[in-house]
Amino acid sequence: MSRLELIGLDNTQETIVRLCRTAEQRLAPNPYGVCPVEMARNFLELCHTQSCGKCAPCRIGLKQLTILLDRVLDGDADMSDLNTIKNAAHTIASTADCAIGVEAAEMVIAGLKGFEEDYIGHIENGRCSNGRQIAVPCVQHCPAHVDVPGYVALVREGRVDDAVRLIRKDNPFPFVCGYVCEHPCEVVCRRGLVDAPINIRGLKKYAVDHAHDVPQPSCAPPTGKRIGVVGGGPSGLTAAYYLTLMGHEVTIYEKRKQLGGMLRYGIPDYRLPRERLDAEIQSILQLGINVVLNSEVGGAVAYDQLQEEYDAVYIAVGAHADKKLGIDGEDSNGVMSAVKILRGVGDGNKPDFTGKNVVIVGGGNVAMDATRSSIRFGAKKVTCVYRRRREDMTAMIEEIEGAISEGVEILPLHKPTSIESNADGSVAAIWVQPQIIGENGRDGRPRPSNATLPEKRIPTDVVIIAIGQEPESESLQAAGFKLDKWNSLQADKQTRMEGKEGVFSGGDCVTGPSTVINAIAAGKVAAANIDEYLGYKHEISSNVELPIPKLYDIVACGRDNMVDREADQRKKDFECVEIGMSPQEACYESSRCLRCDHFGYGAFRGGRETKW
Repeated sequence: MSRLELIGLDNTQETIVRLCRTAEQRLAPNPYGVCPVEMARNFLELCHTQSCGKCAPCRIGLKQLTILLDRVLDGDADMSDLNTIKNAAHTIASTADCAIGVEAAEMVIAGLKGFEEDYIGHIENGRCSNGRQIAVPCVQHCPAHVDVPGYVALVREGRVDDAVRLIRKDNPFPFVCGYVCEHPCEVVCRRGLVDAPINIRGLKKYAVDHAHDVPQPSCAPPTGKRIGVVGGGPSGLTAAYYLTLMGHEVTIYEKRKQLGGMLRYGIPDYRLPRERLDAEIQSILQLGINVVLNSEVGGAVAYDQLQEEYDAVYIAVGAHADKKLGIDGEDSNGVMSAVKILRGVGDGNKPDFTGKNVVIVGGGNVAMDATRSSIRFGAKKVTCVYRRRREDMTAMIEEIEGAISEGVEILPLHKPTSIESNADGSVAAIWVQPQIIGENGRDGRPRPSNATLPEKRIPTDVVIIAIGQEPESESLQAAGFKLDKWNSLQADKQTRMEGKEGVFSGGDCVTGPSTVINAIAAGKVAAANIDEYLGYKHEISSNVELPIPKLYDIVACGRDNMVDREADQRKKDFECVEIGMSPQEACYESSRCLRCDHFGYGAFRGGRETKW
């Protein structure tokens, strides 16, 4: 008999692993219609099954918490039970021996804080009180609530023109979002319960690339109302688009010489081709929107003047001011702002980095745009320095991977401490302090701190700062607008500004730097609420008939992913790096959609929203 043997998975263990993977697969696309109390209860039961049973808080406490939550869900609880749940959870969190009990109890505590209305709703009315109205997860998770299953079904039938029309009901930038949207809808796609989420952005890109010149819908009869929009970026243009469709007269005031905001002055051509962006903006303007370029509101034109001249004003000035590192040598020649470089590129002014070493500081999308652009500017070597881990970078994964494949060096866990300059004041090197990862911060990411290692010197000719942006606040403060500690405007979820009658605000100037689709959503919300403020209730619809869903057996299959041009070719130019789907690929990928707007829970809760 042998003393030792190799350990492998037997049939029982393999089954457990498979069940765990299935559970994980179901948690990832968590639909937005679920009851948070029921979710907390199920999570408790899961944690209880994982407990070793050694300590009483896990063995007994989690079971008792589960029973208490069952009372809430069954409508048998009263308000005193909420205090019992809270006290029990705090006791378990402070006395459990391992993370299973602690995390389970803390999740209940967080749920009581975040979903208190739902707990009370179950106790008083026997149901959740949270107003989750949209039952289709991908539509709910899209900030603009675009009809995703609808246009995916149209792509499957080859009706790409109708797909564009349907997208425009909620988003006037189908081309832009087909190329650069961060596709939050895919995170909750219920196809993930079967195999993998639908490639939603890829299908949208296919639709806009193959559609003809789709005319814009007709505008409602003129109302005689006039709206001033400050800022010609995605949020301002979206508000202007829908307000014009509603019959109002809109004038956009844009500080720069071209419209587009960060679409033009923040996203490079290789991600968003300029000729297509220009065509989409021109299509929007054809509705009859007035535009005043090279006009800074707060400068030559006062905000008070706009309030007097227009029936309502929407402020969407974005977040175009760059942030500084605050280290020695930051004023040296060769230290540049990523925001200013990309702004110059938007106007056709590309710097020449031929033969130079370039260091970019930052880990977001702007940092990646500056990094990949530097390669195309002719840089000999490009290094991206980031103080956290690579997995903590906020840039899209595909952008990080694309930069690495183009030859960029990512240097994580290094914090810049100073910039060294030579005798003539030009950059010679950047000094960085190695970091060690530590406890999680409030944003859920581990916080770095200085490691007990010496500083490193990185020779470089150019340093590009890309650590964040904020609104240009001077003119906003001078006009009497309330700003928060990040210099962002203060507006509510309806984009209304407290104390400013008829003034609305949204987009990056309120939220801080965010995504294109979030800015578009803010413009859509503002348009609806401005219309209502003016005494109207116009409705926006598309009148596109969708194909009848087909019944078929669902078989697990692979997801079709788009690919990029070869790295050694694409890094030499600013042509679009991404290769779109073929008709065959688009037909295959769109056929994977489960049509949650028609079948199952989506249909039970009302299915599609055809107008707003």
